[in-house]
Amino acid sequence: MATAGASARMTATEALMWSVERDPVLRSSFTNVTILEHSPDVARLRGRVERSLEDTPRLRQRVHVPVGPLPVPEWVDDPQFDLDYHIRHVALPPPGIERQLLDLAALMAQDAFDPARPLWQFTVVDGLEGGRAALLAKLHHTVTDGVGGLRMSMGFIDLEPNPSTDGPATRARRKDADPEATGGAAAGDSGEGGPGGLVTELARQLGRVPQAVSDAAELLSHPIGTGRDVAAQAVETARSFVRQAVVTDTSRSPLWAGRRSVGRHFEAMRVELEPLKRAARALGGTVNDAYVTAVSGGAGAYHRAQGVDPPELRMSMPISTRSDRSSSGNAFVPARVLVPTDVEDPLERFALVHQRLTAVKEERALGLANAFAGVLTGLPAPLLARLARQQVETVDFAASNLRGSPVDLFVAGARVASNHPMGPTAGTAFNVTVLSYTDSLDAGLVVDTAAIDDPALLRNCIARGLAEMAEVGESGEVARPPN
Repeated sequence: MATAGASARMTATEALMWSVERDPVLRSSFTNVTILEHSPDVARLRGRVERSLEDTPRLRQRVHVPVGPLPVPEWVDDPQFDLDYHIRHVALPPPGIERQLLDLAALMAQDAFDPARPLWQFTVVDGLEGGRAALLAKLHHTVTDGVGGLRMSMGFIDLEPNPSTDGPATRARRKDADPEATGGAAAGDSGEGGPGGLVTELARQLGRVPQAVSDAAELLSHPIGTGRDVAAQAVETARSFVRQAVVTDTSRSPLWAGRRSVGRHFEAMRVELEPLKRAARALGGTVNDAYVTAVSGGAGAYHRAQGVDPPELRMSMPISTRSDRSSSGNAFVPARVLVPTDVEDPLERFALVHQRLTAVKEERALGLANAFAGVLTGLPAPLLARLARQQVETVDFAASNLRGSPVDLFVAGARVASNHPMGPTAGTAFNVTVLSYTDSLDAGLVVDTAAIDDPALLRNCIARGLAEMAEVGESGEVARPPN
């Protein structure tokens, strides 16, 4: 059994995600829908997870908020930890189609975690048509981010159906197969009150918060140099900060403005990976560029089918900053970028997307994200939630892209057939996340049911966008558009 671990304070980013959940629309849990070729050995899975607790103590820790004027949430061992509570086993009723599985996963995703327990849950689902099964892995975002979640899963995933040992050799192979992130998304929705008033109140509150003052000092001292260089860097940093952290306009879609709820609907998609790689190479970009091009095109097609045609939408995208091989905790910075949706030609749209994603990754404000989170966590909770809602109102949708395993994976003897990550909407109209697996790109689409009138239409539009980019790669005759 896992040994007791020391308590640890949440990082500023984790504390921020935890605090804003007083507004349930901003919940940040995510779910992975892993479809298996047949039912796994649940007892074996349970044993593997139990052994992995030694390496990932966060899975047996709960959140504790100390008493005090400015408490920072902490991770502490759960003295009543019960593994059987966290690993569950259910079955779908006949006929066991994938729609039933996705509806079950979406229903489970809407339930808030019990804060008195560790913030994760695994559910093995039998009865999927064709003799298949599924594993639904739900985690709170404060436990880990997308990259960390993939690494955490390597504690109970195998590279063969029946490994002879779970000793150092097997763990070493898992380490070699450790997935890395390639770029992606997450963000949110609506608030009340004018942004100017909130920013003013934010500034007024800073004087009451010692830690916030320290973090604010870091923000102000970020420029390096002397004389004019310092002034120029300070001006550019301030402009970048406003572009990324204090956006004052609204989201761009007229379809879902002000329409948010806690209702969720899941959709799954799959596309071949190699054609997307070929298209990206031929067009002078990355797979992430091709993926965002497909999603923006799909979002535009959805709007045109609904009778409107906005020129662009604002997307939220997390950029991974993880530099070690850890699995717990969060190591990313959120970025916001306007993507074109009225450009129907995929080659022209790709060129614009590539240009804008390249520019946003160079934003100086992204390096200040953790310090700014520290400033915000010192604010009173009601003000913090209000400010968060005001900022997520500026974002239309979230997108994220993760690199998974290039080889087959197995869960307790059952081969993974596909792996669909369902990221948090966190106040946006929808989140679409993709995860590469063997020769495919598996996508998960999560929509806010109040914001999206026709989830199936949105799914089909995005699937068509992905297929369109794959066709560009398959054609072998790609003329790179002018910059």
